[in-house]
Amino acid sequence: MKKMISVLIIIMLAVISGCGAPTPKKSDGSSEKASGDVNEITVAGNGGVIERAVRDIIGPQFEKDTGIKVNYIAGLSGEILSKVELQKNDPKIDVAFFVPVDVVRAQDKDLIAPIDESNVANMKSVKKDFIAVENAAAPAFGLVIAPAYNTETFKKNKIKPIESWNDLASDEYKGKTAYADITNDWGFNTLNALAIANGGDITNIEPGFEKAKELAGYSTTFYKNSTQMMPAIQQGAADITVMGSYAIAELATSGIPVKMAVPKEGVPLQAFSASLVKGTPKEKAALEFINYLIGEEAQKAISEKGFYPIVEGLDIPDKYKESIGLTEKDKTFKPDFAKFAEVRATYSDRWAKEVTPELKKLLK
Repeated sequence: MKKMISVLIIIMLAVISGCGAPTPKKSDGSSEKASGDVNEITVAGNGGVIERAVRDIIGPQFEKDTGIKVNYIAGLSGEILSKVELQKNDPKIDVAFFVPVDVVRAQDKDLIAPIDESNVANMKSVKKDFIAVENAAAPAFGLVIAPAYNTETFKKNKIKPIESWNDLASDEYKGKTAYADITNDWGFNTLNALAIANGGDITNIEPGFEKAKELAGYSTTFYKNSTQMMPAIQQGAADITVMGSYAIAELATSGIPVKMAVPKEGVPLQAFSASLVKGTPKEKAALEFINYLIGEEAQKAISEKGFYPIVEGLDIPDKYKESIGLTEKDKTFKPDFAKFAEVRATYSDRWAKEVTPELKKLLK
């Protein structure tokens, strides 16, 4: 009997010692490890300059400060949204970078958890114009989507400066254009800007479609993504484009004579935003990373890659001022991203049926 009691005591002590302190609970009631118990997180976002910024600078410094390694998965915003949705019941991604429209879509699908000053303290210093949706995600990589042109070609051929979005449709460019298809975020913003330039907006898009048909007529093709568009500029196949300002900056610093233009109607201001994937078991560590990402140290590093810093008191480095610098007189505007998300599929279908067939028709 004594032997049996001793065995029971040993078993009870083993169980007690194995349990330890209770696991913290998240807001939705599920368990969460403290960030000190997490040794890595997974972040998904665009490739190219954003991937390099996180892999080479942001991630290593965050790991040095916290001991948490950042694994990075590269992909387009829409692709990442699809992955997050597929993994909804068992998230493998902890932080996802989305373009503004996909922040709206992710929130509508209940795939991301709220972010605000209560769980990400550095949100208090963020410039409000960069926030796509209130309390949904943290803007991290600031940009505008704007026309850009080859300064040498324009000077040589005596082409007038770009003063309006309407100037994008012209036979002076001889088909050497690099405009994005509407399925690309740059292309969709171009359609919206063309509508604004002709008295419409995202809810009154007809003027935009009419001008887009003319734009197509003076173009040989529409490009699907930046990996196609940037070589076109680099190799001289295109002299005019519409791109994210960070891509223009990258081209300019590589030696291409390209410069951003700010039309009189303005350029759309936005950001790639860091979203907290709902249900991640590494919520605390993910929030710690997002908070670091929008802090002053990380934003200085991000601005060195050609992005506008999203926090008050910082500016882009001097090396980018000539190519993508914004002055006080330059007009910017914040698009209605919720409306963008609502109409994008419909407008994309219309573009394929009405605009794409007009390619090359006005070229001599």
